[in-house]
Amino acid sequence: MSTEERRTRATHSGQSLTYAAIGASQADDLMYYPPKGFKPFEAKARLGSGDDRFEAAAESILTWGIQRGSGMTVENIELPVSSETDYPGLVYDSAGQPIAPRQLDEGHVYTEDGTPHVAPGVTAELVVHVFGVKFTAPVRVVSVTTDAHRVGFAYGTLPGHPQIGEESFMVEQHDDGSVWVVIRSFSRPSTLLYRLGTPFVRWQQRKATRQYLRALLPARTS
Repeated sequence: MSTEERRTRATHSGQSLTYAAIGASQADDLMYYPPKGFKPFEAKARLGSGDDRFEAAAESILTWGIQRGSGMTVENIELPVSSETDYPGLVYDSAGQPIAPRQLDEGHVYTEDGTPHVAPGVTAELVVHVFGVKFTAPVRVVSVTTDAHRVGFAYGTLPGHPQIGEESFMVEQHDDGSVWVVIRSFSRPSTLLYRLGTPFVRWQQRKATRQYLRALLPARTS
């Protein structure tokens, strides 16, 4: 990347989320008691069954596959910015003796093309074109889940996003082996302009959700 590109490249690492109820997309009672002033939403679809299906869908989720597969582009992915006050800790040998300082981003996972996996604090811009108009939605990952049978993440909105709120994307494997994708969110328009266009915004959200669900179907992730 050239010096000029670095100057013009958008950065969101120093911005704050535009809402306070961080993590509420995972609340069990979200659909009944969403954060005040926000509209909750939930959708799910069965992806198949078996460990291979679960692992493929989980890998896709953690590499922005559900967004890219729905027709969005994911741009300006930024890892969390470290500061002089961060303490990264030490690296130890097999005998338990410290041998070197740990790097702050050590252990971060990347895809083969160099794209970082989602991780808490990562920011990105989700770009979509609707009727020829470009919309850019800056987000920050607020949580990542990597349990044995539940994998996914949630991101919150940053300044400039058409909506205010949070959205989560989870792949779950149930006791019967079936694999499901679950999308949950709470949101409201970020500006008066988007508030006036609420019917259109809701239509676009429903359309995006259908595309999200299709993005993880076996033909796309195998």
